[in-house]
Amino acid sequence: AWSIERPPGDTAGCTFCHTSAEERCNTCHQRHQFDPAVARHSEQCKACHWGKDHRDWEAYDISIHGVVYQVNKWNPTEFDFSKKLADADYVGPTCQYCHMRGGHHNVQRLSTVYTSMGMSNADRGAPLWKEKRDTWVSVCDDCHSPRFARENLQAMDEACKDAGLKYTETFKVAENLMLAGMDEPMPKDLAPDWSGQHIWSLKIGAYHDGPEYGGQPGESGEFRMSNCSAVERICFESVGYWQTYIMKGMAHGSWNDATYCDGSFGMDRWLVKAKTFAEEAIRLSEIEKKVGINWVPQEFWKKGDWLDELTGPRIVKEFPGKTIFDLCPEPGWLDTHHAPAEE
Repeated sequence: AWSIERPPGDTAGCTFCHTSAEERCNTCHQRHQFDPAVARHSEQCKACHWGKDHRDWEAYDISIHGVVYQVNKWNPTEFDFSKKLADADYVGPTCQYCHMRGGHHNVQRLSTVYTSMGMSNADRGAPLWKEKRDTWVSVCDDCHSPRFARENLQAMDEACKDAGLKYTETFKVAENLMLAGMDEPMPKDLAPDWSGQHIWSLKIGAYHDGPEYGGQPGESGEFRMSNCSAVERICFESVGYWQTYIMKGMAHGSWNDATYCDGSFGMDRWLVKAKTFAEEAIRLSEIEKKVGINWVPQEFWKKGDWLDELTGPRIVKEFPGKTIFDLCPEPGWLDTHHAPAEE
């Protein structure tokens, strides 16, 4: 969602993977070679599954499992990639061994409880997720005891719960500023978002509802990387980057990644930044009141960064009073609240 407001050249790293690449066999099997043995190497996943907001490769690479793989992958007695995944007896797991167990190509079938890459505050131990967690334990059970696997799942749950507390507190700081009219600039002072509306970027559905947040009841804003206040960007990075590091790190057994590499320590730092920003905004507002300064946002906020070329401003200009939801061809075509792919 945060790439749709930007020009294509700005988001090449998004579009090259999230287009035909995820629908083609040769993305993993390699064109002109198409050797299943090549597709069984963990590096095949690396082209797409790495980076700030989906740190899968990094988490795996510096985990215990990743180190075993890197040290032994050239030894055919330890990693015989000529065997089908159903017959694999590796000394350590690859991405494919766990996520494509037995050669099954539905990767979501054998992945953890997704919850937006760890960004959603969800109780992963709830009965709702029992079948998926039991399936995951059955994968770990190839090398570890079920008790060991469940303890690691619990450790991930606790890390995510702690991250959720920081997430909630950071967003609350931003929310209080916005409601007090001190989130500079305010949503009304910005260019319209991609839908053609002035919705607060952190209005995530029912979490922040009401007319003061913009949009219709129950409607969500979209995380924005540009054309938003500094504290909103801090919140975006806290949950979109650091919280996902925590979830990805714990899920892959990369505890260092979950803590030091901008995981929990990163969330601590960004919470301090949000609080510092709020303190400065409150003090500045009091000073402006006393000296009679009426601050008016600069015009560049209304123009936005590249946004004048994209959907929101065009809708406002060509279809006054309309939003993208009024213009969409049929109800629900933009609905992203669908269930994960099933078996």
